[in-house]
Amino acid sequence: MCGPAMFPAGPPWPRVRVVQVLWALLAVLLASWRLWAIKDFQECTWQVVLNEFKRVGESGVSDSFFEQEPVDTVSSLFHMLVDSPIDPSEKYLGFPYYLKINYSCEEKPSEDLVRMGHLTGLKPLVLVTFQSPVNFYRWKIEQLQIQMEAAFRSKEPCMAEEVCSMSWYTPMPIKKGSVVMRVDISSNGLGTFIPDKRFQMNINGFLKRDRDNNIQFTVGEKLFNLMPQYFVGVSSRPLWHTVDQSPVLILGGIPNEKYVLMTDTSFKDFSLVELSIDSCWVGSFYCPHSGFTATIYDTIATESTLFIRQNQLVYYFTGTYTTLYERNRGSGSWVRVLASECIKKLCPVYFHSNGSEYIMALTTGKHEGYVHFGTIRDGQVSFEMLPRQWSVCEQIGVTTCSIIWSEYIAGEYTLLLLVESGYGNASKRFQVVSYNTASDDLELLYHIPEFIPEARGLEFLMILGTESYTSTAMAPKGIFCNPYNNLIFIWGNFLLQSSNKENFIYLADFPKELSIKYMARSFHGAVAIVTETEEIWYLLEGSYRVYQLFPSKGWQVHISLKLMQQSSLYASNETMLTLFYEDSKLYQLVYLMNNQKGQLVKRLVPVEQLLMYQQHTSHYDLERKGGYLMLSFIDFCPFSVMRLRSLPRPQRYTRQERYRARPPRVLERSGFHNENSLAIYQGLVYYLLWLHSVYDKPYADPVHDPTWRWWANNKQDQDYYFFLASNWRSAGGVSIEMDSYEKIYNLESAYELPERIFLDKGTEYSFAIFLSAQGRSFRTQAELGTAFQLHSQVDVGVVLADPGCIEASVKQEVLINRNSVLFSITLKDKKLCYDQGISGHHLMETSMTVNVVGSSGLCFQETHLGPHMQGNLMVPVFIGCPPGKRLAFDITYTLEYSRLKNKHYFDCVNVNPEMPCFLFRDIFYPFFLIQDLVTGDSGSFQGSYVLLVVGGGPTLDSLKDYSEDEIYRFNSPLDKTNSLIWTTRTTRTTKDSAFHIMSHESPGI
Repeated sequence: MCGPAMFPAGPPWPRVRVVQVLWALLAVLLASWRLWAIKDFQECTWQVVLNEFKRVGESGVSDSFFEQEPVDTVSSLFHMLVDSPIDPSEKYLGFPYYLKINYSCEEKPSEDLVRMGHLTGLKPLVLVTFQSPVNFYRWKIEQLQIQMEAAFRSKEPCMAEEVCSMSWYTPMPIKKGSVVMRVDISSNGLGTFIPDKRFQMNINGFLKRDRDNNIQFTVGEKLFNLMPQYFVGVSSRPLWHTVDQSPVLILGGIPNEKYVLMTDTSFKDFSLVELSIDSCWVGSFYCPHSGFTATIYDTIATESTLFIRQNQLVYYFTGTYTTLYERNRGSGSWVRVLASECIKKLCPVYFHSNGSEYIMALTTGKHEGYVHFGTIRDGQVSFEMLPRQWSVCEQIGVTTCSIIWSEYIAGEYTLLLLVESGYGNASKRFQVVSYNTASDDLELLYHIPEFIPEARGLEFLMILGTESYTSTAMAPKGIFCNPYNNLIFIWGNFLLQSSNKENFIYLADFPKELSIKYMARSFHGAVAIVTETEEIWYLLEGSYRVYQLFPSKGWQVHISLKLMQQSSLYASNETMLTLFYEDSKLYQLVYLMNNQKGQLVKRLVPVEQLLMYQQHTSHYDLERKGGYLMLSFIDFCPFSVMRLRSLPRPQRYTRQERYRARPPRVLERSGFHNENSLAIYQGLVYYLLWLHSVYDKPYADPVHDPTWRWWANNKQDQDYYFFLASNWRSAGGVSIEMDSYEKIYNLESAYELPERIFLDKGTEYSFAIFLSAQGRSFRTQAELGTAFQLHSQVDVGVVLADPGCIEASVKQEVLINRNSVLFSITLKDKKLCYDQGISGHHLMETSMTVNVVGSSGLCFQETHLGPHMQGNLMVPVFIGCPPGKRLAFDITYTLEYSRLKNKHYFDCVNVNPEMPCFLFRDIFYPFFLIQDLVTGDSGSFQGSYVLLVVGGGPTLDSLKDYSEDEIYRFNSPLDKTNSLIWTTRTTRTTKDSAFHIMSHESPGI
């Protein structure tokens, strides 16, 4: 990597000319205004609120998302649709909520804009993504989306509905097992340009209705007055939760109060809640606390449960999530755990594994040197004290020690412990200790140096033990591990980085005079650092530069511009409450004071903009040209253009299943939807998702598509239904088009790398990077035995977190006539790191990082949404049997082949196409399919398998599961009790000869 004084040799850096200015800051301001002036569109944004089924169309209404069961409000309407392709006898249900969609532009009434958008053909497209649940033993692991087209509707009474206040609506679908949902709103490309926007729509299981039908919190009492003393001047604190799984976030730290901030929309809106805990104080000789405070210090949110620490006490509260459990397991009150322990700190575990979530509690007093390791599954919480035998202090050979931080690496079942130990009268020393929760083995990994190294002007320094040190003692506070790229950071008044837990690099850009309070992690290559003095620093993982974002020259420019624009998100007096990442973007939760009035806002931290401003205000030249001065900026980026090319269709690698549902066509002159047509839309979306859920079965349909059964008997009459709709004769005043409800198998690439990649055995993922070099960046070089070769000074590096499991190849093609280089990159699984498991279970987590050499923090692309950082790409990679694949019994071919071989076929007396019968006297020839539910591929299973009869009974109602002893007696050729119920001429068996091994070529049973 190249720093400010380490640029590669080459031609002079190009200079960008701008208008004459007096000084650099003003130049940046004018340049920014120029960029705003050339925009040919107004800044507009989508707005989305949730409405209950019964309140659709009401103005100014926004409802809380806590109802979780389908509602029977639409079935009567479907009974009227007698001349429609649907079957009225089927059960159609609805969802409790709708999404109400509007948009707003600069100081224009939203009602006028929506009406104008409708008249110009604008339609919002809504993409709902359901997050897979934690417990994959109970729920199927899948990446499911449904795309809907919003329907135009108004309910407000007025004389002429064409000019009423209007909005768009779509159903807000709910899926069993999913409590976290992302809603992406985009335009159909007509009318006003509105950038895409994402909203969090999560189920809040900590709400209930009281006797008066009002909504209340179950964890405490909602407060409506956000007093300035709760926030002004208060130190910021980390926001801890299970990544992508926590529907409700919680933030404490309000001084001397049992108050927390709670949100189910990632702080788009929030509530201040006083928790209903007893706040008791348990003092004892083993719990050396100096005083009592009501402050809620540590808060951690998981999929179903909230954890808090107040003083030495730990509580948890499990939400009411009937969509996650078979029964209601919600808490009636806060539950105190580890009652006999003195807990000094809670440590989060950011990722779930093995169907569970985790939390760690660090103790002081009688159990110093142990960690209480908590496991959360289906809302049930249990703790285990680790290590199981000897304490950490005893195993590393010290008399006293204290665990000051714990980090859990779920894929390795490993705890990384930051331990402070004392050696007699000597000063305190710090070590990193590894503890394996499966084997109970403990290992001392690393002795942290006593003093901070002397970097001598270098950006980084490899710690070898031979370097010189300053007189500043190292004061470590925590450990951070990214499970995707295996990078580990030890942080305090320094930053140490390692990729193997053994060799550490000291990052010298971070000043030793500061001390890190917490780190906000994106887990996609970027880390934000908050110091004890509330400074914000920024780091790209794998690089060595640490950038100061606040305070900085770039921040001064940014805040000046925002105050000049009179932005409501900024003020001269503000306090940051927390800093966190959401969808790889950095956000602040800030309390603003304007004219003695307080306001709590969530705002984006424009990292790219700050780095650009900082670069411009630090590297510029003033040159005299005649009678005036010209300002020029130096562009340090090694390329001018970076584009991704040759990206494959994404679904095969992202495993994203997507359905499309459009609203029914309204047979009314205005085309406006009414309550009935929206309710029918609800029922159709529900039935589409129901078909998806029932398609998860052990046998295959004749057509490999979940929607096939819906329209199988009506496709032949499609022209008739079209005739009825064209002549406005469809029953119920709506027309249902069969092609509007389908599964999509051929999504196109979005010209960016996917959010994640799944690789099965030996599969490849290929793409290309096109780079246009700055200036003249090519040279010729003579190589031994060859003619002169053309080389580019623009280079790309690929870093693999686990090169023993995956490999990458890079091919370079120099396009000299375009002053560009094309890098073709292929990522391939080595077939070495996988387990033969269930689809989507126990996948190995790793990553691929692509870096353009010398681009870290220096390269930006201007877009209509602001600058976008380029040159660093990181993609998580999951190795193993990916979600969305299944082994299914091929009923259709098995019946056909059995009829061919046996010359006849006898079905059940009462025929059930879902469960055909086979005569016991006939030879049974089973066949199976490997089906990909994501891409629609389906093919014959050519592998081997063991066939076992695991249950049975004289009737369908009396079927039961056999015991292990019965399974052995009924299926094993070694059985001596004459209980064997089937046999085969196949001679191949398992190693112990207990069962036959079958294949598609077996002679039947």
